[in-house]
Amino acid sequence: MKPTMKYIYALIIILCSGQVNSQEVAYLNNSSFNTGEVLKYKLKYGFITAAEASLKVLDSDVKFENQPTYHLLVQGKTTGTFDIFYKVRNRYDSYISRKTFTPFLYTENIQEENYRRSEKARFYQDEKKIVANKGTFKSPVEQTFDLVSAYYFARNLDLTGIKVGDKLTLRYFLSDEVTPLTIEYLGKEIVRTSKGKVRCLKFSPSISPGRIFRKDSQLFLWITDDVNRIPVKAEAEVLVGSITMELSDARGLRQALQIIK
Repeated sequence: MKPTMKYIYALIIILCSGQVNSQEVAYLNNSSFNTGEVLKYKLKYGFITAAEASLKVLDSDVKFENQPTYHLLVQGKTTGTFDIFYKVRNRYDSYISRKTFTPFLYTENIQEENYRRSEKARFYQDEKKIVANKGTFKSPVEQTFDLVSAYYFARNLDLTGIKVGDKLTLRYFLSDEVTPLTIEYLGKEIVRTSKGKVRCLKFSPSISPGRIFRKDSQLFLWITDDVNRIPVKAEAEVLVGSITMELSDARGLRQALQIIK
């Protein structure tokens, strides 16, 4: 259980972080999210709810390079039987530009059983570098993200011209390295959620086999086909069984979810 739970919250955010080209990409002038937005998810291992996560957009007085910021907060914890055997209480904070939606500062506070870790990364986009706990790291592009900011930036892309089979790539900083993530667009589907049926865009992010995934594992992500562009469901095959992420609550959205009756 421990190898899986150690990475489970990074997986939650990876499941949500989508469609960005590896070169500098255009973004919408009007943000798809507002201050005060709260999204909650349940992560199920098979039929058992193993964890919960909340994603919040908070107002912030903090400025970097004289730019106002959004404060993005993600919190995750184990639940039920998983919480008894391996307690996790993780927190991720990201401060992003209100104009470009790229990050200035990212922090992690990890509490997994007796294990504790605090990480900090300062992003200098113009200089294509990240200054973190273990040194300075270079990026090949001027749009490099942490996993939290990647998710919110992706929601502001104009996907009007995207076609089935198109593949896009983002670069994010994790575990002291800049890593590419490629996503393939698979088309549109209607998905049943706790709020009702919603029209969605379906994607398949690339995955690397190892401690979580098999060589032939697949991962699928569904986001709403509206101005909100929020993930409502994700499915991933792991070494033993499967993991499903489902939207359990959504408040403060820019526009009410379009429920199909």
